Amino acid sequence: MLSPKPVGLDASARKYDIITALGAHALSGDKHDHRLVLRLITLVTARYNWARNELAVGQREIARLWSVDERTVKREMAKLRGCGWLIVKRQGARGRVTEYGLDLDVILDATRQHWPNVGPDFDLRMQGAPEPSRVVPLPVRGAVPLPVSDGSEWSLAQAVLHAEDAGAYGSWLHHLTRESRAGGRLTLHAPSRFHGAYVQTHLLGRVLMAVQAVDSDVSQIVITA
Repeated sequence: MLSPKPVGLDASARKYDIITALGAHALSGDKHDHRLVLRLITLVTARYNWARNELAVGQREIARLWSVDERTVKREMAKLRGCGWLIVKRQGARGRVTEYGLDLDVILDATRQHWPNVGPDFDLRMQGAPEPSRVVPLPVRGAVPLPVSDGSEWSLAQAVLHAEDAGAYGSWLHHLTRESRAGGRLTLHAPSRFHGAYVQTHLLGRVLMAVQAVDSDVSQIVITA
């Protein structure tokens, strides 16, 4: 799974991923979920220190930010503590506000079921899979031979793709199989979700052009896994 604490070179992207996960979670719920999570996102964006896991803001300032009264702030902050998203790191005292932290492990667990709603690439990244853009094509033992044509548009397109880039074909496109055809939509099956997500993100345009070169009636390629 995605490292809970956003650190290192990818820290900025991880912050956006966590905010995105929260938003997707909220949008799957009712209006009360929408409002509570929007308030948390706004507070985190404005005042949370990611490096120190520190949120030290007074109730009066939060009330002004949320355009509510302090009683509402107390109630909403209690809800966030109750679900485990906010933890008290240091209780407030005279002249000092309460210091909170985010329990990112709890937040990620709570939002996990909604990651696929954002997209397969997001879901894979949140699970800890390498970014598709950084994936080195899988090694191929020996050259992948030219595909044997069975007369289908996909087998003909495979020959085109093999001729254009035998390396990419052998690593990624060779493993796709024809699943179905409905009008102008051709559905291809990938051996895994990660494989399908990589093709979807990086090679789909190339695949569509190759298929259209042998069958101009195809207007859409769908990848399943």
